[in-house]
Amino acid sequence: WLKKQPQWEGMSGKDHFLVTGRISQDFRRNTDNKSGWGTNLMLLPESENLSFLTIERSPTSHNEFAIPYPTYFHPTSTSEILRWQDKIKLTNRTILFSFAGAERPSRNQNGLVRTRVIQQCKTSSKTCRFLDCGVKANGCDDPISLMKLFESSVFCLQPPGDSLTRRSVFDSILAGCIPVFFNQGSAYKQYVWHIPKNSDEYSVYIPVKELKTGGKNKIEEILRRIPNEKVVGMRENVIRLVPKIVYTKPNRKEQNGETLEDAFDVAVKGVVKRIEGIRRNIYKT
Repeated sequence: WLKKQPQWEGMSGKDHFLVTGRISQDFRRNTDNKSGWGTNLMLLPESENLSFLTIERSPTSHNEFAIPYPTYFHPTSTSEILRWQDKIKLTNRTILFSFAGAERPSRNQNGLVRTRVIQQCKTSSKTCRFLDCGVKANGCDDPISLMKLFESSVFCLQPPGDSLTRRSVFDSILAGCIPVFFNQGSAYKQYVWHIPKNSDEYSVYIPVKELKTGGKNKIEEILRRIPNEKVVGMRENVIRLVPKIVYTKPNRKEQNGETLEDAFDVAVKGVVKRIEGIRRNIYKT
């Protein structure tokens, strides 16, 4: 149906983009079995021309662009964002690092990394808080308890889960908590439009090899070595990211004319710039 539309014919779909509500892997099922999970939408020949905006892109794709997971905060104005930033700047952070999530019994790399992270958090019980989301009573679905933990933490651990990315990354940024990554594909190679390239200025990266070969308190040792003035600067940079990773209300109103770009603005600007570049290249030839 889409191929037959006159709007498609001009550039064969290269000036179209599609937003998906799941990770791209769910649209790359190379199977004709209709009972299997997911679809083969992104594998169709026509899809090669589309630009896809998705919460997690495939590392090998040329036409997928990751956009932030929605958080609990949908401000109605720029002033509301600014007030929130001021609030989390003053938060008293009594926990060095924390992790909110459930164990993944899988024997794959992601599952093993998460298991080690949980073990180290438990070992460093005086400095790390583990919110076990495998226990329903812990209230991981309650935004108040979850954000309270992140707002009380200096660092938030972000190991891969079922896939490389987690919504928790953006919940922690929203709380002013410095994210700690264990895989480059969890953020740095994903959200290129929304987070800066200078990753060491707003996050910590601990390679899996270092996690495996280090002692049982390796994470704590690494985080404690970071000078306090460096931590303060990283937190300030994290808080500066807040406007670009939240989705504001569509009917937001600005009284003084000042408007901060939100995640939607950044994504649309990025995809329009890409399409304009493709259009220029087509008409050059």
